[in-house]
Amino acid sequence: MTSVRLSSDEQRAGTPSSWLRLAAERLILSEYLVLLLTVVYFLAMLPIVPSIATPSVMLDIVNAMAPLLVVAIGQTFVLIVAGIDLSAPAILAMASVVGASVMTGDDGYLMNSPFAVPGGIAVFLVIGIAIGWLNGVCTARLGMPAFIVTLTTMMFFSGAAIWYTALHTDASSIGNLPPSFIAIGEGEIAGGFTFAILIAAAVALVAHFTLSRTVYGRWLYAVGTNPRAAEVSGVPVRSAAMWAFIIAGLCAGIASILYTGRLETGTPVLGQRILLDVIGAAVIGGVSLFGGKGKVMWTLFGVLFLAVIDKSLQLLGLALSSVFAIKGGVILMAAIIDALRHRLLVRR
Repeated sequence: MTSVRLSSDEQRAGTPSSWLRLAAERLILSEYLVLLLTVVYFLAMLPIVPSIATPSVMLDIVNAMAPLLVVAIGQTFVLIVAGIDLSAPAILAMASVVGASVMTGDDGYLMNSPFAVPGGIAVFLVIGIAIGWLNGVCTARLGMPAFIVTLTTMMFFSGAAIWYTALHTDASSIGNLPPSFIAIGEGEIAGGFTFAILIAAAVALVAHFTLSRTVYGRWLYAVGTNPRAAEVSGVPVRSAAMWAFIIAGLCAGIASILYTGRLETGTPVLGQRILLDVIGAAVIGGVSLFGGKGKVMWTLFGVLFLAVIDKSLQLLGLALSSVFAIKGGVILMAAIIDALRHRLLVRR
């Protein structure tokens, strides 16, 4: 007589009292959970703020997603290797004011030069890469905790951005940027969609290909899952982790271009309140705080969820403190779900 061994799921499902628990576990483990929550939230808000379903508002949501998606993708790379990058707001600010000082028509370093915009964009990217490299060297090469390193760089470069701005202008920001640069942030392609969406889509596609189709992508997941086992298998653990921080810095530099172009000015407080959204978007989407797990698509879902929440709260006219409290609660819920996912996966 042949015996059939049931899986743990089948065994639990065999008892009527456990089917609900099994369904809840499958929902928690689903990679489309956040997308489902976004749809549910949207439908729940529709009777309260009907304008959220208008084409103009939905277009605003999509356009608002672009720069946040770019910087959150960079955070995804760091989270996959079980790290964290708190320096994104400082990179946004530092790149914004230094890049603007190169391009501005008010005594900019390349004022009235045909190389003003290309030179300014190069500065944005170089600053992002340089700060990301600094974070990577301190964490991967020197073995320092990522939390402490990136917190310190955030504090240092946030202050440096304010000092740099005061050194170059009497105002609180650096304006008079070239129209061709401003078009990158708010110029329209067609139908109200901005160039920023095109740039964000390109970054997302490259990141997706890197994580899912390259050897380096497999290294990142291996490092995040078990760095010792990865090193024994021949994975260059330190180099892989260091490059994750460099990529995060590069993405923050690109996002700074989009934000600065949209605001039409380089400001040292750019991204001052974005850190919660950057980490929250990735974690809400399903990127694990424990490392070894994450996809660009999940981060996209997380960014969409936060963008819908942001817009709905704006339409409700809530105070900024209420907005932060609600978003903080949502992100805390996402962290709890991530912990539950980790426990379920370990148990299985």
